[in-house]
Amino acid sequence: MLVVGAGFAGAVYARELAEAGYEVEVIDKRSHIAGNCYDYVHSSGVRIHHYGPHLFHTSNMRVVEWLNTFTDWVPYDHCVVARLPDGRLVPAPVNLDTVNAVFGTQLETPQEVADFLSTRVIARDPITSAEDHLYSKIGPDLTDLFFRPYTQKMWELDLSEVDASVVQRLQIRTDRENRYFPSDTFQAMPKDGYTKIFERIFDHSKISMRLNTEFSASMLADYDACFNSMPIDEFFGYEFGELPYRSIRFHLTEVPKADAPEHVVINYTDTSPYTRETWWHRIPAHLVSDTGTVLRTVEEPCDYKDNHLERYYPVKTSDGRFEKIYKLYQEKAAANDRLVFIGRCGTYQYLDMHQVINQSLTHVGKWIQDHR
Repeated sequence: MLVVGAGFAGAVYARELAEAGYEVEVIDKRSHIAGNCYDYVHSSGVRIHHYGPHLFHTSNMRVVEWLNTFTDWVPYDHCVVARLPDGRLVPAPVNLDTVNAVFGTQLETPQEVADFLSTRVIARDPITSAEDHLYSKIGPDLTDLFFRPYTQKMWELDLSEVDASVVQRLQIRTDRENRYFPSDTFQAMPKDGYTKIFERIFDHSKISMRLNTEFSASMLADYDACFNSMPIDEFFGYEFGELPYRSIRFHLTEVPKADAPEHVVINYTDTSPYTRETWWHRIPAHLVSDTGTVLRTVEEPCDYKDNHLERYYPVKTSDGRFEKIYKLYQEKAAANDRLVFIGRCGTYQYLDMHQVINQSLTHVGKWIQDHR
């Protein structure tokens, strides 16, 4: 069996196939395993995620139980603040304290916040775009402050062009809850980092690994089946058109620990090219050794073509035009029963880690059952 890609999708497929008795070869064009979850300990003594922060959260205990075989955990509830134009830092996404800070109000209860926001909203029906959703939930003032500039930078699209699902992932609160993922029952970070998880997943006698290896269609003849996490449009030579992605340029700086803020992530509400900064030592198990120097990463979104074809986020528009293109590739791929596309790029979906793992466990389990 050939697995293309050593991120979470490929890792789950490889391990489950190996456990089922299949010989599996994993290839990846990068020089490391773990895909976009790849992390390492910097010379400063701080663990850093090379491709931006990956915060694990889920309510799917099946996923947690599967990962428990490969890692111990340290508790972590992720919180984010946004920097207002006057420099103040307020909770993000919006909650009671955010509303009071922006409008100068002194609201004290969730009902008071809900009543106040009801005077600011502009109801939209149907809800198709991110603007529709936000205008209906919090109104134009908060939308234009916290979401419109950020979205323009992140997606190079206006909120009216972005699919509603992109912002529906974020909870708008009327209480003082300031956790970013308040509804998830499990929030933690792997004790030894993400890369160590992947080392343990791939540590199986039936799994072999080749890094720095590009996929070629000629490889398919050498394997009974291929589980491929490469971009599906690239595989088919862009026959039906390009599936666009947004990428991120990461700007890493070393800072004296004494000068670091208390926050992990600070979002920018300005019109600069940057969207947020991450202070790695504030995440549990990331200050591995205290050298007095810490790390900050500032993110600058861009088109994937402007960043060495590094694809991070599939572009989801309110008119669904790229999903229509993807469906054509999906239908063509379905004609080859020895080829399965997996992961974010293979299925052109905006998936969190736990969603990739769950989807992969489900699909590889069905494949194994169907091929017994």
